[in-house]
Amino acid sequence: MNSFLWNRPEAETHATLLLAHGAGAPMDSTFMEKLAGSLCLAGIAVARFEFAYMAQRRTGGSKRPPPRADKLIGEFQTALQAVMSECEGPLLLGGKSMGGRVAAMLGGGGSLPGRVKGICCFGYPFHPTGKPDADWRLSPLEEAKRPVLILQGDRDPFGTKPEIDDISLPAHVSLTYLEDGNHDFGPRGKSPATLDGNIQMAAKAVASFASTL
Repeated sequence: MNSFLWNRPEAETHATLLLAHGAGAPMDSTFMEKLAGSLCLAGIAVARFEFAYMAQRRTGGSKRPPPRADKLIGEFQTALQAVMSECEGPLLLGGKSMGGRVAAMLGGGGSLPGRVKGICCFGYPFHPTGKPDADWRLSPLEEAKRPVLILQGDRDPFGTKPEIDDISLPAHVSLTYLEDGNHDFGPRGKSPATLDGNIQMAAKAVASFASTL
């Protein structure tokens, strides 16, 4: 699991982001590739890793559903301990969708290393897709012991801008909305926004976030 896929800036590195994938796509999916590349250009080193269930798919393992998010905290913790020996300076924890939720859960633990300065969630799954009347997954955000940045498409079916604007989030949680973005930040064809533009905006927001920690 601790075989990292690295993107390292050629110029100054402001922080290193330990980045987990979402529930259904691996660490080298198109979204993850684009995101890591944009973050690297913004001065953020990225170490991507895979949870065991996803890594097993590469060797012919079954495509069973992922474990519950809380069952993956230990794997994220193991990856954090490993990445700390491969880089210097401040660290961010983050992930796409489910990966971001697990990062936030880890961020609420009592033994977080001091080098971990913040948490970045790319498309946070506030509620089950298209079901805003279901229970919202706010506890990981509320209990996080580090500042949290959420990068959210404003029409993400796991939490749209109008839905999120109707709730209260803790002061340590900030949100950057991506214009007309879906769960993967992609806009509709009629939108003036673009996928690459939204991903670049998310990367710049992470770099700005890191500079304040």
